[in-house]
Order: sequence, then structure tokens, then C-alpha cells
Amino acid sequence: MKYSKIPLSQTVVTLCKTHNIQHIVISPGSRNAPLTIGFTHDDFFKSYSIVDERCAAFFALGIAQQTQEPVAVVCTSGSALLNYYPAISEAYYSHIPLVVLSADRPKHLVDVGDGQTIKQKNVYGDHVFYSTNLKLDLVKKENTSQDEELPIFKSIENKLERFLGLQKDIQTYNESEIHDALTIARLKSGPVHINIPFEEPLYDTVEELSINPKPFKISSREEKIDDFEIKSLMDVWHHAKRKMILVGVLQPNSIEEKWLQELADDDSVLVFTETTSNIHHPDFFPGIDKIIAPLGEDGFKALQPDILLTFGGLVVSKKIKNFLRKYKPEHHWHVDMFRANDTFFCLDKHIKLTPNTFFKTFLPLITHHTKSDYKASWLAVRQKRRKSHEEYLKTIPFSDFKMFNTLVKSIPRQSQLQVGNSSAIRYTQLFQLRKDIQVFCNRGTSGIDGSTSTAIGASVANNKQTTFITGDLSFFYDSNALWNNYIPKNFRIIVINNKGGGIFRILPGHKNTDNFDTYFETKHQLTAEQLCAMYGFEYAVASDENTLNSNLEDFYEISRQPKLLEIFTPSALNDEILLNYFDFIR
Repeated sequence: MKYSKIPLSQTVVTLCKTHNIQHIVISPGSRNAPLTIGFTHDDFFKSYSIVDERCAAFFALGIAQQTQEPVAVVCTSGSALLNYYPAISEAYYSHIPLVVLSADRPKHLVDVGDGQTIKQKNVYGDHVFYSTNLKLDLVKKENTSQDEELPIFKSIENKLERFLGLQKDIQTYNESEIHDALTIARLKSGPVHINIPFEEPLYDTVEELSINPKPFKISSREEKIDDFEIKSLMDVWHHAKRKMILVGVLQPNSIEEKWLQELADDDSVLVFTETTSNIHHPDFFPGIDKIIAPLGEDGFKALQPDILLTFGGLVVSKKIKNFLRKYKPEHHWHVDMFRANDTFFCLDKHIKLTPNTFFKTFLPLITHHTKSDYKASWLAVRQKRRKSHEEYLKTIPFSDFKMFNTLVKSIPRQSQLQVGNSSAIRYTQLFQLRKDIQVFCNRGTSGIDGSTSTAIGASVANNKQTTFITGDLSFFYDSNALWNNYIPKNFRIIVINNKGGGIFRILPGHKNTDNFDTYFETKHQLTAEQLCAMYGFEYAVASDENTLNSNLEDFYEISRQPKLLEIFTPSALNDEILLNYFDFIR
């Protein structure tokens, strides 16, 4: 087996293997050559080559999203690692474990005028859970004059002895820092940064390792249950007649069914779920905006909970955020091992447990359910809204709204749906998806920039049919995502092309002006057809109900290439139809 000759590279690669980090996403470069040599010559690792670093990081994020295991991204020095930043921030807020391995020049070669050198130490600031700058291996070159020696050796007696001692200290330090970083990535399920200086030559290889890292203690995540706190919460719960549970982003099958049933059996509990929550029950409330949007003052007061219990990641619905900020619950408890956002400005309890552990501890203590008509009255509202929803669909022409109704019904069974941000995820929220469909969206920072790359990474990491629904701006912005040799043949992309940022037509503003068209909606005439030809996608196009239904008939069938369906919708009508929808169901 080939190894880089550089001990530091050997150490990084060996410890990644020790920590069972299998997926390595590499962007080509020279300074990271020692790492590339180490990872690609070891069959333990599954290595990917993605040229565009921004795409590479989001691709890695998609893999980590699915495996829930740390994934490493490897880049050269300079601007390369800055292109990772959007995905790093997404991983931070979505609690997805990414490990950045950035190659760097030695400290004495930074800021001397060489190309591709920036200040890489702590470059991600507070958006990583751990950042370390490893120490350069010491290499004592033969036949060097006093003036040519590195500053650290000048004026040192017994140079060989000192050299060996310093190298031993450096090796110990580097091993410790790498162990700490990789452990934190796993325990906190988030991004870490390991910056690695390499001296030239970079491409030399050896057949045997020159390092022998010390074993490390495997740490496990501990959950501490405060019995007194649980009992105090139970007392408050018993006396509340209106409890609302709001669930954000969750991994599929992350909550045991028996706890969901316990919550559903309590008439004083409303469970609001989002598309990205991936939990289902006949008595729960998906489609939050359908419930919230038509309400007036009396309705909001009737919905206002005594207790709000939240868990999962960030929430898509702005309407429920605005509602709960104005009609605050008396208590807001958030259940999460790491973080509790004060989203509604009334958080009074952060329960540092996983939701399953909390429910396992808390729900059996509830010996009786509070008598309440809270759930029953809102189930009646839900039924009325759903009926109005179906009636409205019969009255409208082809548009984003009507098209999404068709799309969500077309998603294959037992498959995965990846959704782009902005209008794509917000439209998806208005429709009921089947329980067998798993839904993902980058809701950490909610950016459009890496949605396609994430979806492709996710499709590589799971065996399910993966469909990605995205808007046109998001798709074209991340078009380098298709510059990827690992896209499965069963991967499907649906691009809704309304020739601009349609969501801005829904927001307040002066529409239909040159300023609005250019700087907000950003009108364009781009299509995905040429991109599909260049990157080897089968391409289909639809612009009305008939062509949409016709194309969907065989869109998910087995093919020799991945497929893309581009759907053109009327930008001038989409916002009017959506805004009228909320008036109609009122």
C-alpha cells in the first residue's frame, strides 16, 4: 500500500480510519496531495473527486445527512476552503457532521506573497464546533547552511537530540488535536475544521507507515435526566388544558410510534408537523399554513396554547412563527441535546435530552389526560380546510400551485424527496405527503446555494429512489452540482421554471416594474436543456397539465441516465393564485 511520506498526512489519514470516517470528498489541488495520496490508496475509504469546492461540501453534507456519520471534505490551501463555508454553516445549524481537512502552507510561508495563501486558522469562526491548526512536521535537511536552516533550529545545541524531542512533542500534539476534533464531530453531530500545514515535496510516497498513533478512548454521548425537573414539568403539564407540540426537521423514524400514539390520545394536545418532520398520524396537523393563514383575532386566541413543546430542527412556516410570537404560550419547552432557539421569544426551559428519551421518561408519568375540547375543535377546522383546499384546486388554471398538487402525488412509493429552499419547500408544505415518503431540505440556514449538490450526495448515500424538486434560480445557481461522476441513474430532478424568483412576487413590494423584475424577481430566459445535454441527463419539458401528466407517466421508470423534467409555469399568475388560495379557504 502507498502512503504519503509526510508523517502528518499519515497521521490524519490513519486517525480518520480509526474513527471510522469512510466517505472522503476530495477537491483536486496540489497542497492537499499528501492527503489525497493517503485516502485514495486505502480501500477502506470511499473517495469522491468533486472539482467545485462549494458543490463538494454540499455533496458531502448530503451523504452525512443520510448516514448520520461524519464525512470528510479535503481541499487545497487558499480560497478553496472558503468555498466550503456555505455548507459548513448549513451543517452547523442542521447538526450534520462534516470534517474539513484543509491543507495549508507552513506558517513561515503565509503572507509572504505566494499564491493561494490566506489566513486559514479559525477561518470558520463560530460556525464549527472545533477548530485546530496542526503543527508542521520537522524535517532536518542534510547539508544546509546556518542561514538556510528553519528559524526553530538556529542557535540550538545538540540539534539532533532537540529535533527528535520536538518532533515527538509535535506528533503527540497533532494526534490529540485530531482525536478531539473527530470525536466532537460525532458527539455534537456538527462540523469541525482541521487545518494541516505541509512542506514541499508533497508527492513523495513510502510503502510503510512511519507513525504509530496511540489508542484513544471512545467517548459516548451521555444523557442526564433530572428527575426533579421532569416532575416539575409534569405538574405544569397536568394543569394545562391547551398544549401545542410543534415539530421541526427530523430524521425519518426518529420518534418511536408508541410515543406518537400517546400524544395523539390526549385531547388537550395538538401536534403540528412540517413536511420535513417526517412524522405522521391521522390526528396530527400537517399543512400548518392552511390552519393558521385564515384565522382572525378570535381564532388566534382559541388556538393560543398554554404550553408549547418543540423538538426537531428549524421550522419553515413563517405564519406559525408570527402567531406564536404574538400569542405567546405561558410556557415554551424545547427538547434537544445541544441547542434551544428562542424562536418565539418566550423560551423558559431547555430540556437537554433526545426527544425519545424525554418521552420515555415523561409520558409514562402522566397518569391521566386533561379533559379538553382543544384537539377536537381544531380537527374540525382541519377537515374544513382540507375540503376547501380540494375545491380550490378545481377552480384554478395551470400554475405552481396546481403543478405541486400533481407532483407530490407522483412521487414513487418508499422513496426519498429532496426539496429546494424558498418557494419549493413552502409550496410542498401546503400538500399532504404519504407516510412512505422521506423528506429532506437544507433548513439550517435555508439557503438556495447547495440544494442540488446536497440532493445528489443524499442519493449516493441511500438505496432509495431520490427525487429533487427545485426552483429555477436555485437550480441554475448550483448548476456545477451536475459536474459529478457519481449521480445514480435513478436520480430525478424536477425544475419549476417560472423565469425568476417567484417567491418575491408573493412578498410585499412594487411588482411589475423594471426595478422589481431586474433586482428582485431577477427575470431570465434560461432553460436546463443545454445543461442536460452537457452532463448526460435525459431531458423532458412540460408547460401545461397534459404535457406534465404525459411526462410523469414514465419519468420514474428505469433508465440509462438520470432524468430532469423542466416545468414552465406562468410567473404572472402564480402569486395571484397562491394569495387567493388563503382567501378562498378562509
